[in-house]
Amino acid sequence: MQKVRDAALRKPKICVVGASNMDLLTKVPRLPKMGETLIGNHFHIGFGGKGANQAVMAAKLGAEVAMVTKLGRDVFGEMTYKNYQECGIDTQHVCWAKESSGVAPIFVDREGHNFIVIVPGANWKLSPEDVRGASKAIKESDVVVCQLEIPLETTLEALRIAKEGEVLTVFNPAPGCSLPSKIFRLCDVIAPNRIETEAIAGITIKTLRDAEVAVKKLLSLGCKAAIITLGEKGAMVGDEEGVVKIPTIPVKPTDSTGAGDAFIGTLAYFLALDTPRRRAVRIANATAALSVTKRGTQLSFPSKNEIKKTCERLFDESLEGG
Repeated sequence: MQKVRDAALRKPKICVVGASNMDLLTKVPRLPKMGETLIGNHFHIGFGGKGANQAVMAAKLGAEVAMVTKLGRDVFGEMTYKNYQECGIDTQHVCWAKESSGVAPIFVDREGHNFIVIVPGANWKLSPEDVRGASKAIKESDVVVCQLEIPLETTLEALRIAKEGEVLTVFNPAPGCSLPSKIFRLCDVIAPNRIETEAIAGITIKTLRDAEVAVKKLLSLGCKAAIITLGEKGAMVGDEEGVVKIPTIPVKPTDSTGAGDAFIGTLAYFLALDTPRRRAVRIANATAALSVTKRGTQLSFPSKNEIKKTCERLFDESLEGG
């Protein structure tokens, strides 16, 4: 039976099993064509990796977060480890590898669109055995969050342990790829974006009707709930109550990097507070929208007060356990 508790008694506990990368972000006038050389406008080194980003967003909201990841013994790894500590994230299950730390060169154009290349490095050495070593942290959590920037068998093991401990699982299948059927049965919530959904479900999303069909397809695969994020159009949500589109707030985008991770980290936090799913998605939509108004990844994540100001009634009701 899913654990239920009064949110006022203690902070929600979230365990994130995923990748840590160093983002190498370049602002460009436009995305380059094949073989073309462009002169960039701005360069920034920042902390990233989907797992890391989602952990930081949840911690920023006030969750107790444990991170299960693997870093390289290099300057990027040491910087990332220190960042986790400064964010108040439990580093007991941060592992180390001989390989270099993961990096992600990111290019962002004037409209805020981006493309990203991930070099996994040490992330690809995070093993099922490493995850089993974190079983206690996983089973003591309210929500476990996983992605696909680490080996698939490692993600599967994390989801399996969480389900064994009756912990709510949130699976962000990114980057998108074909997946084994058994993984869907381990998902309480699956939350891909449009592109990832196409890779997973084989459905191209051009319209809201396409998104509705894709949500139903994900549910048919065995997930208890499916959420497809649609950028400025919000999100399509499907579960036992049916399928519904949940809007977001209008903003002027500057940089969309990390918006999906801001969404997942916020979603996990509010689900851990037993917030009704649709309300949690509304708040997560607002968080993602606020994040695209600033440059960078973790640096762009809004504060708890900024999110509360944007959707005050929903936020307060959720913190009250309503």
